[in-house]
Amino acid sequence: MQRLWAAVVLAWGLVFLVAQGGGAAGFGIYEWSARGNALGGATVGRADDPSAVASNPAGITQLQGVQVLAGATFIHPVVDVRTGATWTGSDPDALWIPPHAYATAPINDRLALGVGAFSRYGLGSVFDEDWPGRYNSYEAIIRSVSVTPVMAYRLSDQWSAALGLDATFFEFTKQQKIANAAISPLLPAGDNNLKLDANGMGYGFVAGLHYRPCPYARLGLTYRSPVTMKVRGEADFSRSLGYAAAASANPLLDGWLRDSRAWGTVTLPDSLSFGLAVYPWDKLSLEAGFVYTWWSKYDALTVNYIQPVIPGGKTQTSSPKDWQDVWRFNVGVEYALLPWLDVRAGYVYDMSPVPDDTIDYMVPANNRHLYNAGLGFHWSDWSVDLNYTYLVIVDRDIDARPKDGIVAGEIDDGHAHMVGVSVGYTF
Repeated sequence: MQRLWAAVVLAWGLVFLVAQGGGAAGFGIYEWSARGNALGGATVGRADDPSAVASNPAGITQLQGVQVLAGATFIHPVVDVRTGATWTGSDPDALWIPPHAYATAPINDRLALGVGAFSRYGLGSVFDEDWPGRYNSYEAIIRSVSVTPVMAYRLSDQWSAALGLDATFFEFTKQQKIANAAISPLLPAGDNNLKLDANGMGYGFVAGLHYRPCPYARLGLTYRSPVTMKVRGEADFSRSLGYAAAASANPLLDGWLRDSRAWGTVTLPDSLSFGLAVYPWDKLSLEAGFVYTWWSKYDALTVNYIQPVIPGGKTQTSSPKDWQDVWRFNVGVEYALLPWLDVRAGYVYDMSPVPDDTIDYMVPANNRHLYNAGLGFHWSDWSVDLNYTYLVIVDRDIDARPKDGIVAGEIDDGHAHMVGVSVGYTF
């Protein structure tokens, strides 16, 4: 009993440590453990380590003893954008580190409890503040952490089911330039700066099923509900010298581009995950699956202001997004090379939800290929998992949309290097 309480206290300590310091890159985050990364996220059917709290919580009924697992994925993304004859690269020093932490414990031979903290959503798009696309965005960052307590129940020798709460903290930062010429042709040349910071908290649920029809196969199904939240924050404006001088003599101009409170509603979409794992022999397992995400719930980005801060007397700005529902396909293989060493590999094809009509430089993305490999070390009650992933973004053209600050461009050579590590212990 003392070990059980020690594990629970340790797990919750990790959860709150992660919740306070979590950050991520990419609007959809699936880097929930180093083993899962190496397998391309093909762990919904397996669901046989503590990270099942994230991938398929029904699988934690398979786990023996009190188990904890924690780690992070280090992501270095790179993308080049061509606008006219100018090439602009993203921040060469960008490093995003989505963390994860889990704890699971069997209560009896049928009931198991678990808790996890991990990033489901994130975004990191940072360019030089003077780049040609700055009137749409030169910095966009989303940080989120989901804390998920779950309860799983073994219905029979073949079936398990789980239900849990999803409490998600969401933080959004965006910076863009506003040209004096876009406000009035009478103003001297110059750029003003808008920085928007907002955050919020929302709640949803997760449900999972796990089925073992025979010793050689396992199937998993996980549904995560949408999470709708109201985010609140501040809009901070930095006026150019030319605008500030003109505003001092013009009461109308002086009433615009002023700091203000800001707020909006964000709906993080629901998703359905499926996996089929097969075990041809004791040392080998293979799994294939998919994730379907209802990104169509992200139909617009609307920001409200407490006063008419935008030229034209506006107290609200809204940009249509009209994202599409998309699939993510994955496959992963694991082989027990030695009693203490597992080797893993995986592949992912991830479809972009962003249509041509609304793509912008806040999310300059396209369909992606992820190539994964990793190692798993285990001895006594310890485990250490390592992985490397190379992500490739398919090149894409962007048409000009002047009213949205979008200049014509081409996304080229988008890729990312990812290194993950997880450390686990069984009490």
